[in-house]
Amino acid sequence: MLTMNRRDFIYRSAAFLCCTALCLPDNLAAKSGPISGPSDIRGKVFKGGAPATLWKWSHEGFMYKKLQDQKVVCLICPNRCILAPGDRSACRSKVNMDGTLYSLAYGNPCAIHNDPVEKKPLFHFIPRSRAFSIATTGCNLRCLNCQNWEISQAKPEEVRNFELFPPDVIKAARRSEAVSIAYTYSEAITYFEYMIDTARQARAAQINNLLISNGYINRKPLLELCQVLDAANINLKSFQDDIYRKLNGGRLTPVLNTLKTLHAQGVHFEITTLAVPGYVDDDEMIKQMCQWILTNLGPDYPLHFSRFFPRYKLNRLPPTPVSTLTKLRELALQEGIRYVYVGNVPTHEGNNTYCHACGKLLVERMGYYIPTYNMDGNHCKFCRQRIPGRWTA
Repeated sequence: MLTMNRRDFIYRSAAFLCCTALCLPDNLAAKSGPISGPSDIRGKVFKGGAPATLWKWSHEGFMYKKLQDQKVVCLICPNRCILAPGDRSACRSKVNMDGTLYSLAYGNPCAIHNDPVEKKPLFHFIPRSRAFSIATTGCNLRCLNCQNWEISQAKPEEVRNFELFPPDVIKAARRSEAVSIAYTYSEAITYFEYMIDTARQARAAQINNLLISNGYINRKPLLELCQVLDAANINLKSFQDDIYRKLNGGRLTPVLNTLKTLHAQGVHFEITTLAVPGYVDDDEMIKQMCQWILTNLGPDYPLHFSRFFPRYKLNRLPPTPVSTLTKLRELALQEGIRYVYVGNVPTHEGNNTYCHACGKLLVERMGYYIPTYNMDGNHCKFCRQRIPGRWTA
């Protein structure tokens, strides 16, 4: 059985929304007043949140350290949750049972879907291919505007799950004729054990692995993952640490370190920034972000500015004006980023790919439909310029 998450619904309905006047109900209307954010969630755990007994989807943690008094510290992400026996991690997916760290999200995804790779969004990775997409519950951040909060802010036992262990994921991906498996929707870092075991088997089966993530992960587990990772989309939520703390419950530096590690390891990745009105739409901040990207990563990694819609606890703001997205795209192009896209506005010119050398249209996108395709392998059909990314299977 397949499910459709909130983002899928948003993409399907956005074409209609951008062509009509948007009338928000009263509870979604813009209001004045500051946001009460989650601040930093590092080290915050759910005391006594572990189940009475383990279930069949329990798996010992991949990277953790045992401490005194049967305490453990999880080493997967910068939260570094220290758990006493019976405690549950901030991501809700890990528990300490008698001095051993367990993941409760192994082999029990709560969302399964066969998506266009463009939905991830990955615009420079095997266009028009399918990505078999899975997610479990849990997230190591607390984004006030989360699009999938029903699963990202839930415990594994609070939702309907599908039993799908790594070998079963490979079989399902093959049956769906997907060329990739995407770890997506909630936050794949929280089900790291399940993801990396599946990714290793996918690599052996010559199926690509795609990480769709907030990038909030420590270097050591990320290096392990890079050995079997083919592409990633990392959500760079802002370029100010205080905004990260206020809106997302995390910090900026670990995400920047993730981008640098992926670059050093030669993994193709694309960056998505959600343009939240009043918080992540400042011209100067975006210029600084682009300058950091150019200095540390280079000009060739695609950058997506995605349209914000009011969701979860950040429902007092209006959607991002399309004019703002257009402005941010033009600004990033002027700064020197070669491939800049607009997300959640299917009819926008910013969905298309243009050759950075000759300026010709290479890929025209209308939602997930691609009516025009002028790539010859990895090269521009017109001027033979090599286009960054991976364009063929």
